[in-house]
Amino acid sequence: MTDPDTAERPDADAAAQHRLAVERITEFTDDDLGALCEATNAAIIEGGGFGWLNPQGRVSLETYFRGVLLVPERQLLVARLDGVIVGAAQLVRPPRNNEAQAFAATLQHAFVAPYARGFGLARLLTSRVEDAARSLGYHVLNLDVRETQEAAIALYESMGYIRWGVHPAYARANGRTVRGIYYYKVLQPGGRIA
Repeated sequence: MTDPDTAERPDADAAAQHRLAVERITEFTDDDLGALCEATNAAIIEGGGFGWLNPQGRVSLETYFRGVLLVPERQLLVARLDGVIVGAAQLVRPPRNNEAQAFAATLQHAFVAPYARGFGLARLLTSRVEDAARSLGYHVLNLDVRETQEAAIALYESMGYIRWGVHPAYARANGRTVRGIYYYKVLQPGGRIA
């Protein structure tokens, strides 16, 4: 999600010629896992990886994503272009011992591979994460991004996320300290957080 032109303005003609889908994954086929690993590395190389700065080996990524499916508080949603996984996001629920924040979930590790941008998949993926959070009864969805992820910032702000804070030393990338931008969105009708 690093190209501002494609995050905000999907090409309607191009999108109409392709099948776009977002779904929750609960188990992997070999093809799906391979496509997800390829998309992840492409996003990392382009600077939109979720914390990784360098491409990861296939075994490392497979282990990571298989592990995500084992965590009860995480849902892995994937974006498909013509049936092939090209992006993903995670809906993270608070742990059971955090009753004070049990009304809020978090969107984490969202990305679309550079070769699949421009079709509106990032917006569709984010919307489906919101839908999943709503269906589980969450009132608020939180997220954070590096300040260098300009397209993601533009996307989230266009979708009604409210910037509430900046962390001045959020991450280190390419030898420099990068700020983090924090957002939230109220998910329930009427804008209530109750």
